[in-house]
Amino acid sequence: MIKSSSFFIWFSTARPKTLPLALASILVGSSLSHWLGKFDGITTFLAFLTTLLLQILSNFANDYGDHIKGSDTEARIGPLRAIQKGKISALQLKQGLFIVAGLSMLSGVTLVLYAYQELYDLVIFLALGGIAIFAAITYTIGKKPYGYLGLGDLSVLIFFGFLGVFGTFYLQTHSLLWQVFLPALGCGLLAVAVLNINNLRDVEQDRKAGKNTLIVRIGSQRGRIYHLLLLVAAMISYLIFALNTFDHWYQFLFLLSIPILIKHGLFVLRHQAPVELRASLGQMAGLALLTNLLFSIGVIL
Repeated sequence: MIKSSSFFIWFSTARPKTLPLALASILVGSSLSHWLGKFDGITTFLAFLTTLLLQILSNFANDYGDHIKGSDTEARIGPLRAIQKGKISALQLKQGLFIVAGLSMLSGVTLVLYAYQELYDLVIFLALGGIAIFAAITYTIGKKPYGYLGLGDLSVLIFFGFLGVFGTFYLQTHSLLWQVFLPALGCGLLAVAVLNINNLRDVEQDRKAGKNTLIVRIGSQRGRIYHLLLLVAAMISYLIFALNTFDHWYQFLFLLSIPILIKHGLFVLRHQAPVELRASLGQMAGLALLTNLLFSIGVIL
């Protein structure tokens, strides 16, 4: 039996504030499947479970990799990780990482076996699943982790935007529509914005540790402008989709999130001290989920 204290330690290590990102891309992909009249609840559930496990795997790997490389110390502005507090050891975290990787693989294989129709679907999606697991682990682990090379933003855009939305949509409809690119792009850009807040907050520590995130490379001020551009580009993507496929005004429900996004964007732009962005990470994750939820409800209605 797992002690409640142990559960909360591992729960915090999973970084629950980032987990809405796992829900958002599956929500959008499934709503678009419903739009074509081909929604499948079991596929949606398995896709959500697989993406959730991959997000947790990435978070475990991030903590482990940053700990091994000395990037996360007690001086970090964000909340201290369990491994920094000594609540779990590097070995325990590594073991947990392997367990979640195995569960991710099991869930992903089950999803593909349930949803595929053609042999090439099976081969392609099993390969994509393997790549997703590899990418989640190598973000901060290995000799040249791509998260230390400023490629984290691109990875998030691909996996939490294009792959998450297109993959969920295709496994239910077994078709590809160019219009799906637009909400997939919007969903991915909002996920990148969540990562961007994290990198803006930790920029000084990342620079000292040699973790060359995009923000370390371009600087905090440009990073704040970049954050606004991410939000604007995301909303434009949703708007173009709604205009191109217009059927009912419900499709514009996502516009209700604009005032909150503007308030958030202006706060990020005006507050220069990284410590002031502590609460913004969870807020941005929530805004990404809210925007995608409103978009999905509009598409379904």
